[in-house]
Amino acid sequence: MPGQANGADVPRAGSPRAGSPRAGTEAIYHRFVGPLLARDDGADAEQLSRITLAALGQVALRRRWPLVRGTLEGLGAELQRRDPRLEQTLFGCRFPNPVGLAAGFDKNGVAAALWHCFGFGFAEMGTVTWQRQPGNPRPRLFRLAAERAALNRMGFNNEGAEAMRRCLESQEMPPVGQRPSVLGINLGKSKITPIDRAADDYAASLELLAPLADYAVVNVSSPNTPGLRELQDEVLLRRLVERLRRLPGCPPLLVKIAPDLEDDAIDAIARLAYEEGLAGVIAVNTSLDRLGLGGRRLLQTGRPLAEEAGGLSGRPLRQRALEVLRRLRATAGPALPLIGVGGIDSAESAWERITAGASLVQIYTGWIYEGPELVPGILEGLASQLGRHGLATVADAVGTGLPWC
Repeated sequence: MPGQANGADVPRAGSPRAGSPRAGTEAIYHRFVGPLLARDDGADAEQLSRITLAALGQVALRRRWPLVRGTLEGLGAELQRRDPRLEQTLFGCRFPNPVGLAAGFDKNGVAAALWHCFGFGFAEMGTVTWQRQPGNPRPRLFRLAAERAALNRMGFNNEGAEAMRRCLESQEMPPVGQRPSVLGINLGKSKITPIDRAADDYAASLELLAPLADYAVVNVSSPNTPGLRELQDEVLLRRLVERLRRLPGCPPLLVKIAPDLEDDAIDAIARLAYEEGLAGVIAVNTSLDRLGLGGRRLLQTGRPLAEEAGGLSGRPLRQRALEVLRRLRATAGPALPLIGVGGIDSAESAWERITAGASLVQIYTGWIYEGPELVPGILEGLASQLGRHGLATVADAVGTGLPWC
């Protein structure tokens, strides 16, 4: 358990604590939500997310009301794990723990003020674009329940940077650096903006949102905006980064890359990050590779994944995400902070990513399937591993290659 260094066994993420009944939030999730996620033909995935976020958005605006505040305090008591061994300060931000919510879930930041209540040490809002855009035609989000995976071709659907600014300001959060958890903002290119104007598009969003962000992410790796991945080219990416870093008040700037890059492209991005003074690299986004599931048919369309557009996320991505992270760490050296994402759905997979070189990890698809106890389960597991290996802090584990034991 956090706060202990004796390496005692902890229940795996996704299971109730040994010898005790499921806590309230876990019980509700697994009784009512879990069955909807256990089948490909359960409740529409996008609609379920929309309903959840709409409810959380209303709670965020009313979180100081006594009854709501009491409920959120109870949620925090159930899901948060405070342990000084899990704290880190990276690129000027103090992370209370290394587990974050990945971009893609709260696209407009409607629940930005609440994510720490779910145990997250940081949360990334977006992807947001300068122009409001509806995204790609529906259906565009599909569960692959047996594989604990998802296919999405959302297309950066969001209300735009100005709407996000208003949404974040309406929640009256503490200022940057004084929040209970770190807030990142993930920026993308508007679909209607040509590649040769991409830098201006990103810059407009960042200039507007910079005062609200603890850090910002340049997303050049989504597979669902035509031409976007061209910006991972070393020359174009360098030009984009230089443009953004010249903005007044630019927050720590990270770049998010695709899992489908060749090794030389990964090496080039690592060098660019070092040379341009980027705060870090996030590895990885969703994959266009079907990762052995090309013949798997989508129930909703009847077509195999090999014939479907969109990016694959979840458990099948775990090995490739790990390979990219290791390559980045080998090229960049120990100084550049890396954030590992993709296929993390247990304490063991989080530990694997940290010991491969990630200072922080992010979850999304795994969190949807495993439920709210995944975050405390990961944190308890990390704390246990620190004790078993005799390490003082999670930072001491980064890049060590130590096994899960």
